[in-house]
Order: sequence, then C-alpha cells, then structure tokens
Amino acid sequence: MPQDETHNRLADTGAKAIKATFVSYRTQFDAITARARSKFAASDWQGMRADAAARLKIYKNEVDKIESAIRQLLGDQIEDKQVWTDLKTIYAGLVESRRDQELAETFFNSVTRRIFATVGVDPLIEFVDTDADPSPVRAKKNGYRSYPGGGSSTADLIPKILADYPLADGFGNLKRDAAQAAAKIDAHLREKGLPAAIDRIEMVEPVFYRGMGAYLIGRIFCGPNLIPLTLALLNSADGITVDAVLLQENDISILFSFTRSYFHVESACPNELIGFLKTILPHKRTAELYTAIGFNKHGKTILYRELLGHLSECREERFEMSPGESGLVMIVFNMPADDLVFKLIRDRFGQPKKVTRQQVKAKYRLVFEHDRAGRLIDAQDFEFLKLDDCFFAPELLDELKSEAAQTVKIEKDHVILSHAYVERRVTPLNVYLQEAEPAAARSAVIDFGAAIKDLAVSNIFPGDILLKNFGVTRHGRIVFYDYDELCLLTTCNFRNPPQPASYEDELASEPWYVVGENDVFPQEFRHFLGLPDHLLRIFLDHHSDLLDVEFWQKAQAAIKAGKYPHIFPYAQSRRLNIQKSSQKCI
Repeated sequence: MPQDETHNRLADTGAKAIKATFVSYRTQFDAITARARSKFAASDWQGMRADAAARLKIYKNEVDKIESAIRQLLGDQIEDKQVWTDLKTIYAGLVESRRDQELAETFFNSVTRRIFATVGVDPLIEFVDTDADPSPVRAKKNGYRSYPGGGSSTADLIPKILADYPLADGFGNLKRDAAQAAAKIDAHLREKGLPAAIDRIEMVEPVFYRGMGAYLIGRIFCGPNLIPLTLALLNSADGITVDAVLLQENDISILFSFTRSYFHVESACPNELIGFLKTILPHKRTAELYTAIGFNKHGKTILYRELLGHLSECREERFEMSPGESGLVMIVFNMPADDLVFKLIRDRFGQPKKVTRQQVKAKYRLVFEHDRAGRLIDAQDFEFLKLDDCFFAPELLDELKSEAAQTVKIEKDHVILSHAYVERRVTPLNVYLQEAEPAAARSAVIDFGAAIKDLAVSNIFPGDILLKNFGVTRHGRIVFYDYDELCLLTTCNFRNPPQPASYEDELASEPWYVVGENDVFPQEFRHFLGLPDHLLRIFLDHHSDLLDVEFWQKAQAAIKAGKYPHIFPYAQSRRLNIQKSSQKCI
C-alpha cells in the first residue's frame, strides 16, 4: 500500500477510534448521572456516594484504553506529527455537529498530551479553542422552560414550576411548599424594592443532584431586573419538600463552590447550560461552572486558557510567594491581582514531615474522589505548564531552582512546571485573624470549629489542625487546603493521654508514653491551635466537644454504620421551615 494511503488510513481509523471512545465516556457518564433521580427519590444515599465516586473514574479509564489502542494502531508512527495533524482534522469533522463539541475536543487533547507529554500547547495536534459561535445543530434548544407572569401571582407560578419536574409526584405537600416558597420570593422582591408583578420565570429543565440534595435552578425577571432563583429540595420519610429558597448571587455561588463535590445534572449541551448559569452567576469562572457540573477536565482546559489570557494582558505582574507561613511540603505562589494559587511539591520536606512525594499526590487524589463537604478546596493538577520567565519574581525563581528542581526546568526564556496544583486563592486563617475586626474574627473562629466538624462527619481528619492550614474564602467561609497530613477519620485512633506515673513524667517536654502512628489526642488540640487566649475562649465556648474523644469516636461509629449527615450548602436563614429537618446547616 502506498505511503500516503497508509498515512490516510491510519489518520481516519485513529480519529474514529478516539471519537468512539469519547462517545463511550459520555454514555457511561450520562448513565450514572441519569441514575441520580431514582437515587434521590428512593433516598439511596449510599448509592449516590458510590455513583459519585464511580463517575470520577470514567474519564481516566477511557483515556487509558484509547492510549493503548492508538499506540497499537499507529505503531512506529505514534509520534509522527503529520499523522496526528491529519487525524485531528478528521476528528474535528466527526465531532463538529455534536452538542458537546467542546468536551470532545478536550478529550482529544487528553489523548495527545498523554502520547506526547506536550510541553505548553501544540496547536498542530491540540484544539486550542472551540469556536465561540455554536453550530445551528448545537443551538437548536434553549434548555429551559419559561413561565410568563401575565398577571399571575408568584403563588400561581411556583406550583406550576414544581409540577413540571419529574419529582412532583414524590412531594409530601406540594401545595404547602409552593406557598411558602412563593411567600419567600415575594418578601425578597419587597425587600429589594422591586415590582411585585413578575414578568416571567425561567427554569433549567434538568434537576441538579448532589449528595442528599436536589436543586431547581432558574431566574426571575421583573422589568429590567434579573433575580437568581434556586429551590433546594430534600427527601425524607414524609416525602420530598422544598427546604430552602436561594435568591442572591452569593448564596448560589456558594452552592456551586469550588469546595463542593460535582453535581449530577443531565446535559446534552453543556455549553448551553453554562450560558444559562453565567446569567445568574456572572462573577463565577466559566471553568468552575464546567467543573461543578462534572466536566472537570474541560474546566481545567478553560482555566489554562484563562490563565494564558490573563498573562498576555498583565505584563507588569509577577508571580510571587504567597502570603503566610512558608510550607514544609509545598511551594505556593500566585500573582497578587489573580485569584489562583500554584502549588509545587518540594524536593525535600522540612522536619518533622515524614510523607513522601507519592503520598502527597495520593492525598490530593483522595480529596478529588471524596465528598469535599464544602470545606476542601478542589485542586486541578496540571502537567508541563510552560510560562515565560518574565512573569516570575527573581526571589521566586531562586526558590523554585533550589527547592523544586525535580519539578521545575528553566529553558531559554521559559519556566516549565512538570507538575503543579492550581487552586482558588483564599486568605490563610492565621493572616486573616491578625487583621480582622473583632466581630469578623469571632465568626471565623466559630466557623473554624464548624469546618473541623464538617470534615469529621464526612470521614476526613485534617491531620494538622493549625490555623495556617485553613483559609477564608471571599464569602467568609473557613476551608482546609493543606493535604499532606490529611487522612480518613476511620483510620485514626483517638485516645486520651494516660495519667502520668510520676512527677517527672508530668514535667517531661516530650510524651513519656508510647504514641502509635495513627494515635490522635484531642485533649491536646488546645495547645497547638495557635489561637490567642480571647479567641481560644470563643472556640471552646462553641466547640469544646472537639477536645473530647467521645465526639471523634461517635463520628467514626456513624461513618462505619454508613450514616453520613447532609451538610447543607446554604445558611439556616434561607430555609423555609427549619423544623422540617433536624439535620445540621452550615
């Protein structure tokens, strides 16, 4: 067979194989996502947790399979750029009419980056950007239902909205809940000085499921005003109920936070759904919204594009060491005006750290796969980032060269990061408390304890319960971000220190008793929290139970029995009737 014919056949076969594998990924992803409705209706929370974990593994499994198949197909031409350039062109034609075209292109990039370990971006064999204007096939639906006001009251519209969703038959008292939700909306409109007459309400057709909650997402139009709307649903022995109404951008932003696990929401055209969400969350990164609905790989792609765009516009800015205490395991840096931080694993860890590089990576993988409970920051791992060295402050470059030579390579005018974690930036809690007003400091300390408890009941023990390892988000929530000592709560052995046998034992600077590798002594927490006396008193007033072994052992017993509480992603004040549920709000 002539060389050109062989070349064309390989490109055609390879493109079709990658598309078929992408379709397999989407089919599996969609099948698990679609099960969320029945899991919620049946209150099958263990099944929801299992599905959430299983869905996270599909992408990597499919990329692994196609990498092996493509290597076998292309043989000694596996790294022939011309074959891949033609293969990309054919693949583009195969997926251009798909309503998830942008995801298909990212999947292709995942394959090529796996084959070539591409440094930076190679536009010959990667899709650099999807066309901004979707094809007519992709734009054929709007993905939401519209409910015109036309003189109808809010009390008339909300029952119609609830009745149109597939969960309607499961409500314990739809009429009551609709009336309460309508009253909450009307009160909000009055408070904002908006007209009581609603022009229309638009609701996203699919339901957003996560954990024990289900969410109906929409927007209200009153003249030129757009008000975001989310109806939060719970299911219990008394049936489905509307538990809360969210009408402010900040509340819904927290619902879609980078500290939450991903929603299960059916979406044939993700671009369309993201477009709707951007109208009610204009300040939320597009990358975060894709990630929030389960397409974290495409979210990472967009995040990288946004980063490059930001760098191209900010020639005067430099990456600098992030404020706060320097980490023993990670080098952390950021641009002062940007809301992202970069974390690199050091070549050598300072004392007393005993973890290895691979163990640190495993901790980050655990966080990715675990329920983050609104308290763990989602970290995107990047490989072979290529950035101009002019964007790095000299002091940071010196630190990278001396402390992260395994990860950082300086090549001509570029800095190449072979592996980095990129996270949303937060203010370290110790820094925050030094600068906060008394009322803000008090709230932060109380939420600090609540964060530890939320992690505990979701089977996470932070390891180092130090202020510097926690951060404060722009919404004032306390989150945890230092994962090198993190572990599953069920692996810990919570103990009370034994009574000293002698006066010398009592005065000893080091423990005189044997301490096992997984032993934890809650009574000792007060000594290394690092809180000044007046804030420590506030902490103990609200969370003294954290110093009691019984709290931790009860949390372990509940987890082992398969009992996880619903950690509410909204404030108690947003709930319609807090007597409906005894579950804890945050």
